[in-house]
Amino acid sequence: MKLHDLRPAKGAHRARKRVGRGIAAGGGKTAGRGTKGQKARAGASIPAWFEGGQTPLQMRIPKLHGFKNRFRIEYEVVNLGRIAALVEAGIFEPGELPGAKKAGKAGTTAPITINQEILRAAGLVSTLKKPLKVLGNGDLSVALFVVADAFSRSAIAKIEAAGGSVQVLEVPSGPLAALGLDLPEPEVPVVAHTAPDSTVEAPVESGADAQPETTPKPGRPAKPTTANASAGTPASKPKVAKPKAAKSEVAKPKAAKSAKATGKADPKAAAKATEHPDNDA
Repeated sequence: MKLHDLRPAKGAHRARKRVGRGIAAGGGKTAGRGTKGQKARAGASIPAWFEGGQTPLQMRIPKLHGFKNRFRIEYEVVNLGRIAALVEAGIFEPGELPGAKKAGKAGTTAPITINQEILRAAGLVSTLKKPLKVLGNGDLSVALFVVADAFSRSAIAKIEAAGGSVQVLEVPSGPLAALGLDLPEPEVPVVAHTAPDSTVEAPVESGADAQPETTPKPGRPAKPTTANASAGTPASKPKVAKPKAAKSEVAKPKAAKSAKATGKADPKAAAKATEHPDNDA
């Protein structure tokens, strides 16, 4: 095989379509541009985002103000005025709706229980899939025990002013114990927080019974101390021993001075005098 025998793979190279060369060539007359229109004319350059003259997308979007909160909670909203109207009509009497309670012990009246299931049976709530929120629009004169997922401040104030109470349903943040089981509470160890260098110093004793400090403080080297046996005298500082060579040098002149003071002759000097008698003459 030689260089002039090399050919590209089949289908890798395609020849350009020659348009406008007659009907027999396959691209004659309109040359693949279709019949009339803006794109059939010479010099037509239409951008990809052109929409034929209508208001384009990038101009329509700014007219839609605001945004949609992804974390918004959709509540089933009920006002106190509607609940009070059904209470006065006797809809929440015991036996009328499941779970409604009014009578307590003999001679006493317990507050009427209101929850989402009771409101669903009464027709005030359309679904149980959404959380319930009670608002304070309207007046209330009957004691109610209302259980809901959220309350407005005015609703809580009116319910408590009428002698009732509220209970907010909360989603547990952790695992709960099974029904009938009481798990022991975890013991929290009590740790005393103290400074790293804090120590309790004992009272200082004076006199013969005083003892030197032997326990070093944490984080600091121990300091040597000496106590004087005599009462009332402070502890003296430890003496630093001098080198032995210095002591020997100082001791020599002291020995010579002591010999002169006593008047005794040095035996070494007498021996030297006997060896050289001419020096005495």
